[in-house]
Amino acid sequence: MGAFYSREEAESRLTFSDGWKFSKNSITKDFVFKDFSAAFAFMTMVAIEAEKAMHHPDWSNTWNKVSITLSTHSAGGVTDLDLKLAEQIDKKAKQFAK
Repeated sequence: MGAFYSREEAESRLTFSDGWKFSKNSITKDFVFKDFSAAFAFMTMVAIEAEKAMHHPDWSNTWNKVSITLSTHSAGGVTDLDLKLAEQIDKKAKQFAK
């Protein structure tokens, strides 16, 4: 797992995406889909990836919007686990591009 990253370190490692933001020792991103079914399907795919990684997001869903927050609580901030899962999440989101 390793130590957690500072804001600057985390942001420099988020080069694979321009939607993730650093906030309160975590990274967050909002995803918008065409409808509720697409948002729910995306969440299902993310849940499978999160379970494989044994690292689970904090998230919410309102109709076609999914908000995701990643942080390694046991480390007190953003670690490689979060960055790797964020990259997988972005790959899944591309399958549902609006």
